[in-house]
Amino acid sequence: MRRRTSGHPEPSGDGGFATVWTAGAALALLSVFAMLMYLGAAAHARHRAAAAADLAALGAAARVTHGAGNACEAAALVARRMNADLRSCQVRGWDVLVTVRVAAGVPLGDIGGAGAATARARAGPVETLR
Repeated sequence: MRRRTSGHPEPSGDGGFATVWTAGAALALLSVFAMLMYLGAAAHARHRAAAAADLAALGAAARVTHGAGNACEAAALVARRMNADLRSCQVRGWDVLVTVRVAAGVPLGDIGGAGAATARARAGPVETLR
């Protein structure tokens, strides 16, 4: 090893390779963690939307005998209590069809379509088979 005029040894030829490699590995791990976080949030929102749609449709079906307006009000109330937005409510005979939307709750908003989940459900009487 040659010595500089200051008396300190010159650095070897690695040029900080370990630092660059460690920073790259940390960035890769953070990227994988962020991807998993967004996928988990999207799956969680999908399950919440499906549950909210099912319960809103059942709540509306229980009120369909009181008219379409009362049925859709019941669906809106159930959806709101489940932190979902009722997007549509249709009464077709004794059947009720609802669509709800649930925000995924991920940081940085709607990156990659992970901002919200939508679900549809139908509730009504079961037809008897003869």
